[in-house]
Amino acid sequence: MAGRLEGKAAVVTGAGSGFGEGIARRYAQEGAKVLVADIDEDNGRRVAEAIAADGGTARFASVDVCEESANAAMIAAARDAWGAVDAVVLNAGIGMVPRPLADTEAEFFDRVFRVNVRGVFLGAKHAVRAMRAQGRGGSIVVTASTAALRPRPNLAVYNATKGALVPMCKALALEVAEEGIRVNGVCPVAGDTAMLTDFLGGADSEEGRARFVATVPMGRLSTPEDIAAAALFFAEDDSAFVTGTMLEVDGGRCI
Repeated sequence: MAGRLEGKAAVVTGAGSGFGEGIARRYAQEGAKVLVADIDEDNGRRVAEAIAADGGTARFASVDVCEESANAAMIAAARDAWGAVDAVVLNAGIGMVPRPLADTEAEFFDRVFRVNVRGVFLGAKHAVRAMRAQGRGGSIVVTASTAALRPRPNLAVYNATKGALVPMCKALALEVAEEGIRVNGVCPVAGDTAMLTDFLGGADSEEGRARFVATVPMGRLSTPEDIAAAALFFAEDDSAFVTGTMLEVDGGRCI
């Protein structure tokens, strides 16, 4: 049986770990050729090699999403390898250890916005240009966060970066809708990934996890598999009439 992404080529940023790794692996399992993009070369290569070992098709690209030339080269690499790019998942991002806004350095603010917002802007810019040139539409998927929809104290800077992605994605969805290019976002609750340690104050503990899990109605953290399933829907043809949507994958936390 053909996979749900059979014949498609995809790019996933931040694919060397966490949600990005889960998305890259699921896309490959569903038949997509995947460009595994990450600034972490060791983990990025590990994921690409694991996909190949499982019978999928993947290549690794070392990418700093903050740099425009790197984003352009990333999209070009997928097109050069497979002739097109059908889905681009802009997942790369960084978190923060909770701290009051009044105690946050401007340099830290700039760094988080540079990765979480500028990185998505540049990736989307070059994805749209490539999809427009191909003339057959495509799907752009952005990893936002429940922090964009239900901001919490002591995470104001991170909340703001994820919040900025919502109107950006919706506006872009309107700009490119007539060209068949769709733009959607996934809003995960905190997941069982390396970034969790930051959100728990820099020290992962059973007590800290338990306190957070208690705020999720369905009683657990999100997983890379949860987020990958949502990202899969946005990339496949069954979502051909879905654009500008921010899908909460949060076990009910935003209700």
